[in-house]
Formats: sequence, structure tokens, C-alpha cells
Amino acid sequence: MPRTIALLGALDTKGAEYAFVRDVIEARGHRTLLIDVGVLGPPVVKPDVTREQVAAAAGVAAADLALRRDRGEAVAAMSRGAAALLPRLHAEGAFDGVLALGGTGGTSVACAAMRALPLGVPKVMVSTVAGSDVSGYVGVRDIVMIPSIVDVAGINRVSREVFARAAGAICGMVETEPPAGEDRPLVAASMFGNTTAAVEAARSVLEQAGYEVLVFHCTGAGGRTMESLVEAGMIAGVLDITTTEWADELVGGVLTAGPHRLEAAARTGTPAIVVPGCLDMVNFWAPETVPDRFAARRFYPHNPNVTLMRTDVDEGRRLGEILAEKLNASVGPVTVLLPLKGLSVIGAPGGPFHWPEADAALFDALRARLRPDIALIEMDCAINDPAFAERCARELLSNIQAALPAR
Repeated sequence: MPRTIALLGALDTKGAEYAFVRDVIEARGHRTLLIDVGVLGPPVVKPDVTREQVAAAAGVAAADLALRRDRGEAVAAMSRGAAALLPRLHAEGAFDGVLALGGTGGTSVACAAMRALPLGVPKVMVSTVAGSDVSGYVGVRDIVMIPSIVDVAGINRVSREVFARAAGAICGMVETEPPAGEDRPLVAASMFGNTTAAVEAARSVLEQAGYEVLVFHCTGAGGRTMESLVEAGMIAGVLDITTTEWADELVGGVLTAGPHRLEAAARTGTPAIVVPGCLDMVNFWAPETVPDRFAARRFYPHNPNVTLMRTDVDEGRRLGEILAEKLNASVGPVTVLLPLKGLSVIGAPGGPFHWPEADAALFDALRARLRPDIALIEMDCAINDPAFAERCARELLSNIQAALPAR
């Protein structure tokens, strides 16, 4: 069945490249929708959606952008316009997937539009920056980044291969329908290697109760993605056993999820349980990447590329205050559970990060600052104890039940 693939880009400076991928896609039997975001010169190929339409979606005139010839202003405006227009076109059934080609500017415009599209819509970006850190472009969306290898500047022996394969990739994506499955209510769970046993045990209880559990690895992107799905209303409950990203945000580690972690469930009223899991550690890359100011601290080599640093008493106290501040904004049912004998595998008794005084500082701050009506459960065990995991699951099920409309 023919599908329609949107091709989003500057059809003045990249027109020949877009004509090439258009022809590859149409040779596969699919249709294309050419969307022009260029502002410098006339389009090399005729667009289906003009730059004037894109600019108008941003509340500006394309002609004014061309006259001012301010590249930064143009990129910002066309990014806004594309991000406003593409979701509308997709909702109207105008296209099934999107492909773009570009350098830093083109990638910025196209990815802004792709980030505005729903999860599951095929999105492919061929970019000159795809071999570097692209988190700022991708955000928490399912954008496939393909390195262009050479600049997006003409059709040559290398670009012909890359562009054709990218066109084939988007064709394959729009042709593929995910198999049907049983759609059960979703629970989002946060996990690290140091809390895997707890999350897996809790997950089993939740699945037996009829829920599907989505597990997010707390690497910064994982926490942000989980928060975005909660914000979108896709999640019935949050099993937030691993809040470690806040340690990186506070201390300066490499796996921070930013200052808004823990806000989505609180703001939307999504039922949740929250545990200070792995707040006994901050993440850095290989040992030589650890800042000199931490030289006297306690470390553990998680693997050759990840170095863990133990949070200290002062940091533990501040983390307890932060968790309380975030949870005090909750408008739905939330329960805090404290594993008093350790926040991680290596923080349990006998482990290299076992430091009862630092844990106690975190617990004391939570007790002192947490809103009195928020349930606080303390258990005399470590976080990966099966009894603790089961209690987390049971408390979440109770909170989900409490949030259901009264019959």
C-alpha cells in the first residue's frame, strides 16, 4: 500500500539532494510531500508545502526573513513554524513518516518538527552532526539519526549511498506495521543496574495484577523520557524506585535528567511510589574524567567507562530536601518508601558505598520536609530485598486504585 513520506528541508540550498531522495522513495511506490523551510533563494524543486506556509505557522512572513538575512533568526522562526505545522499535517493524514537532510541548521529545524510528532511516527534525520552528541536535537523522541559522512552538498559517490539508504530506511519504516498486542494499562518504572532486582521483583507483581511495565534506564535521557510519557497522560502509575538522576543534577554528574525530574507525576496527579534509589551515587565516565575537586572522595568502578562516586552527608541532606520539595507539589496519591539498610546493591551492608550516616542525613531531611499527608513507609532492609520490592508494588497498586473515579 503506498504511503506518503514528508521531506522537510531547505529546498533552495538542498534542493538537488531532496530531489534525489524524492525519486528514490517514489521509485519504491510511495508518495512524497515536499515541505520547504528555506529562506535564502527560490526553491530548486517545487514544494507541496511552501516556506510561506511554514513561516505563517510561526507568525512571521518568509519574505521578511529573507530580507533581514539573519540566519539565526530564520532558523528559529522556521523551527517554530515547522514544529507547529507538522503535527497538524500528520493529524490530517497528510503523511505517514518524515525524512530530512541537513547540517546544523537544517538538523535544528527538522528535529524541532520531528520532536513535535507523536511517538511511533517514523522519523529519520540524515545529519552532519549525527556522529556527535545529538541529545539536544533528539530530546526524548524516537528520531533515527544517520551520519551523512560528507556534507549535505551535492550527490556524489558517498552521499548517493547514504541518502539512498536513508530513503530506503524511511520506506521500510512506513511499510512496517507493529504487530497487534494486548494493550494493558501502563506503569513506568525507573531502574539502574544497582536496583534491577528490586524493579524486576516489583514488575512481576504488577504484571500479575494486569499492568504492562515500561522500564526506563536512569541515564538522564531515560528519566526525561519517562517524565514526558507521564506528562502526556499515557501512564497509569509510576514505580519510581530509582531517583538517582537527582544526585547527578545536584553534584555535577554526567547522567542528570535536569531540574524537572519528579515533577510530571506530581503535577498531573499520576499515582506514584517514590524511593531514593541509588541516590548514594553520582556518575562519571572513565576515571580520568572525574573532576579534580572530587579527588578525595569514595569511588567505585562500575565498568571501565563508568565511575561511581559516593554522595556524602551534606549531599544526602540536600537530596532529601529536593525530593520532599518535588513531592510536596503532588496533587495525586503518592507514597515514599525508605529502605533503611541501603539505597543500592553497593550501598547495602558490606558494600563499598555502605555509609549509614549519609543515608540517615537523606532520610532525616525527607522526614522533616515531606508534607504530613504524604505516606512515608520505612522498612528495615536494603532496596533489593524482595519484601521491599513487593511492598513498593503493592503500595503503587493501592495508589492507582485510590485514584480511580468513585462508582
